[in-house]
Amino acid sequence: MSETTPSAPEPVEPSAFTPPPPPPPPGYGQQSYPGQPMTQVPVFPNGKPMLDAAGNLVSDKSRLAAALLCWFLGTLGIHRFYVGKVGTGIAMVLTCGGLGIWALVDFIVILVGSFRDMSGKPLQNW
Repeated sequence: MSETTPSAPEPVEPSAFTPPPPPPPPGYGQQSYPGQPMTQVPVFPNGKPMLDAAGNLVSDKSRLAAALLCWFLGTLGIHRFYVGKVGTGIAMVLTCGGLGIWALVDFIVILVGSFRDMSGKPLQNW
């Protein structure tokens, strides 16, 4: 009867067992701006960045939603209620959007990207 001794396992390179790097923390995504290296930028749950090109915070409200609300219900000031400007929203209801002029100006300001929410952050993300 012959006894066989178990052979030693073949050596394996350590890189084969290296686990993948951990994922980035939630709320952060890769973002780069022209002339700057790739950096971690905080993002909203929908993936849109929380910062503009200058590094300023932007609103979590959608500019498209505000523009559509202003276009269809601008004389009622619904877009102002959407961004949290309740006082001016009530003023728009009482004046029918400044007879439509105030609503038209707001619509243009929203499209240009200068409209701000109640905390002063611009609506940048479509």
